[in-house]
Amino acid sequence: MTVTTRRRALVLGLAAPFIAVRAQAQAPWPTKPVRFIVPFPPGQAADIFARLMAERLTEIWKQQVVVENKGGGGGIPGVEAGRAAAPDGYTFLVATSGTFGVNPSLYADLPYKPLVDFKPVTNIIKGPLVIVAHPSFPASTVAELIELARKEPGKHSYASAGPGTAQHLSMELFKLMTKLDIVHIPYKGSGPAMADLLGGHVKLMMDSTASSLSAIRDGRIKALGVTTVRSAPSLESVPSIGATVPGYDSAGWSGLVAPARTPDEIVNKVNADLVALMRDPAVLRQFADRATLADPLTPAEFAAFMAKDMATWAEVVKATGTKPGN
Repeated sequence: MTVTTRRRALVLGLAAPFIAVRAQAQAPWPTKPVRFIVPFPPGQAADIFARLMAERLTEIWKQQVVVENKGGGGGIPGVEAGRAAAPDGYTFLVATSGTFGVNPSLYADLPYKPLVDFKPVTNIIKGPLVIVAHPSFPASTVAELIELARKEPGKHSYASAGPGTAQHLSMELFKLMTKLDIVHIPYKGSGPAMADLLGGHVKLMMDSTASSLSAIRDGRIKALGVTTVRSAPSLESVPSIGATVPGYDSAGWSGLVAPARTPDEIVNKVNADLVALMRDPAVLRQFADRATLADPLTPAEFAAFMAKDMATWAEVVKATGTKPGN
């Protein structure tokens, strides 16, 4: 073997590990299961649509997309779990109007910064909320609820998915605009609250249309009014709260974010795949069946949307004096 040949063999031998690492780094993503953290228990809109998207993405990526629920604490523990995850493209967090829109103004010592600790991927849903009641509740319309609550201030209560959620703050906005005294009963997610509503343990609730639609349709609960000026898909017969309370308009949302240092190429791929799904007629029908609208955005558009939403809810929190736990 000549000197030149020996040198070439030595160089190739030294370079082999680096070539292997580079080849591994360039392997098509994903090469293992992907995790979506939902910072709430199963049953509410964030969970419902995360599972819908996970099922379809599993088919596209040929890797299992697992939904992991981490409920409680206003969604904060779940968000922290997302923030602490490795930024390798295998863990994403479902961000919501509660955890990202409301919490920054609700908690002075919030342990995360939505637009610093995370990279926006895309919003997924933007949908109305709805005031629902047990069939035994005396009021069946928003006007009747206002009249009843004014006659009996402090006597009636409503359930929500928890302090600082879109359900909670949307009802507080309703109370602020109507000057009503209705007691808030926070739960750890929509699922437990809905279970108590169905059982008659609570009589009134602000919920997402997605998680309450089935119970409305089969008559187990009644819908008094939706929070958006536009009618909700599949609930067109339910009037807007704004028809009785002029100027009232509110909506919840749920999207996907990644730990801050997640590679842009992975974020952009997930965005492209989710946006394509949200333009698929079959998926859009599933959204409409759940009285919810798809809301595909670019990462930059989603960042601007979240910043605006934070500012809006900061005004509501200040005006209502809302504190964590009330």
